[in-house]
Amino acid sequence: MTLFDLAIRSMRKNVKHYYLYFFALILSVVLYFVFATLQYDQAIVEQGNKMISTAFLAAGILLVFIAGIFIIYANSIFLKRRSREIGLYQLIGLKKSTIARLLVVENTLLGIGALLVGILIGMLVSRVFLLLLLKLVGFETAISVSFSMKAVLQTIAVFIGIFALTTIQMIRMVYRNTLLSLFNKEKVGEHPKKPKTAAAAILAAAGVLFIVFGYWLSERMFDTNFFLNIFGVMVSTVAGTYLIFRVTLSWLLYKIRSRKEGHLGLANSLSIAPLMHRLKGNANSLTIITVLSAMTLSMIAGAYSFYYSTEQEALAKMPFDFIFEDEEVFAAEISAEMKEEGIEFQHGTMEILVTGGQLEAGALAVPSDPLYIAVVSDEELRNAGIDIEAPGTASASLHSTSSLSMFMDDERLPADLYFDDLEEPIEIAAFGEGNVINWETFYTQVVVNPTKYEQLKEELQASGSVEIRRIDGFHILNEQDLEAASSIYHQPKYYGANPRQDYYSTVQDGMQSNGLMIFIAGFLGLVFLVSTGSILYFKQMNEAEQEKQSYLTLRQLGFSVNEIMNGIIRKQLFVFGLPLAISLIHSIFALKALSYFFQSSILVSAITVMILFAAIYLLFALLTVGYYRKTVKMALR
Repeated sequence: MTLFDLAIRSMRKNVKHYYLYFFALILSVVLYFVFATLQYDQAIVEQGNKMISTAFLAAGILLVFIAGIFIIYANSIFLKRRSREIGLYQLIGLKKSTIARLLVVENTLLGIGALLVGILIGMLVSRVFLLLLLKLVGFETAISVSFSMKAVLQTIAVFIGIFALTTIQMIRMVYRNTLLSLFNKEKVGEHPKKPKTAAAAILAAAGVLFIVFGYWLSERMFDTNFFLNIFGVMVSTVAGTYLIFRVTLSWLLYKIRSRKEGHLGLANSLSIAPLMHRLKGNANSLTIITVLSAMTLSMIAGAYSFYYSTEQEALAKMPFDFIFEDEEVFAAEISAEMKEEGIEFQHGTMEILVTGGQLEAGALAVPSDPLYIAVVSDEELRNAGIDIEAPGTASASLHSTSSLSMFMDDERLPADLYFDDLEEPIEIAAFGEGNVINWETFYTQVVVNPTKYEQLKEELQASGSVEIRRIDGFHILNEQDLEAASSIYHQPKYYGANPRQDYYSTVQDGMQSNGLMIFIAGFLGLVFLVSTGSILYFKQMNEAEQEKQSYLTLRQLGFSVNEIMNGIIRKQLFVFGLPLAISLIHSIFALKALSYFFQSSILVSAITVMILFAAIYLLFALLTVGYYRKTVKMALR
């Protein structure tokens, strides 16, 4: 029998365990799609948008990194599963060099198969994915998607590099393990030691405390130690998660078994006992999966939140569809032009006081810097179409969508705002939601009632530290006229010293950038989620095969399939449910911190992503339970 024939027989025997090549298939599909998309640069650049190709290049590099790690990790599981087979080859007299060549042949044949199928699938789905991307970013162009030899060659090159690493991994495993270690490799980590009560209890509590501290710190990140706080949150959360899986759960399981004095019963014997035996070996993988799942979930939810809230965020920054500042002639001219075009609009004017100032110490979570302030009357704002009211006769509300808004906290109110050259401050009684003047003016806006406005105007004029300016604000009354009005507003004749910004173009720019973000985040997240779910699924497949003899014994003793499955389902609730639950909790606190960057609520988008995330994990859990049921049923055959 030739080496090639032996490789074919081995492949047939292990076909259901070749999950390594499932990841290889995913990788080749992803690689072809990314490289094929990069071939459309010229068509995209001609439309004035270089962002897609740049973003996809960065995403492609990250995807290769993620998929490569999972292929190498899956290969280690695969080799561990076949350790007894490799040991048997040595036992019957095959040299290590022959066994290594056998594995290389198998790896090459299956790798080529996964690559060819993956490229074929990539060619079929690339047009669909690209059209979805262009739809999300609102980018209209005629792009013909066809076979790309350059993309194929690039895919093959990266694929060869990753599979070279797996080949080295296989050869290293053959030469570095003794015959005895090969036969015992599957049992590594399955003989837990009884934890030392005092040390285990301390470390178990430390795991919980680390996570609680990380959550506590995540709500206090936005101060002068912002980057140090981020590092502290990540370190404490990862360390706490590892201790939870490595020590806390092991300690709890031992306590449960001790209280039952070893009499676990059927269901607990099929759930608690296997978990105790494999918890040490699975702690690292469960920690990695949990932490990365939380990061992926936060990334996808954050990207979707940006996309979902694009219009609300634009409205918070741009309460008027567009404005002119001290450009009364332009305001009159554009009014006439829009009337000629049949565009219905509301035009309002207001006077603002422009000056400098600073909040009192302690009003923000960070030291207060000098502010560029615009004071405006709430009465004039209402006349201009902005429905707002000052919080009191002697107090004001402060409005900003700049980075200042992240450090505003209602608990610190009321706070004094000092104007340049005035001794008496004004009381800030509320932090308003969103701007009252479009963000392109870069003012921190203060809203007061008309009486207070006139008082401040008189005092600031007397001190000589104020500029009185006029704002012309426009609201387009019909949504279908927004694009036409925006085109008129962006005519070169209306350009002053600064580029114009309006609500409609801000929304369109946001949809484009956020659409690209959500596509890439979703694409990365889907690949990662499928990879992590598959890793858990394939690990449980291995455990089902290893426990088959136990199921045979239980069936011979008269236990039914459903009785056995009750214990197995409990185990799967732990294996899939606990990492999912912890990652969801991690992501909730991460998104809570991320919400400081939003002017609008991200609750709906975050819940939507979490439900989808949990549904995909549930699918893998159901597949695992189905595989176990099949294994239990086949135990007596």
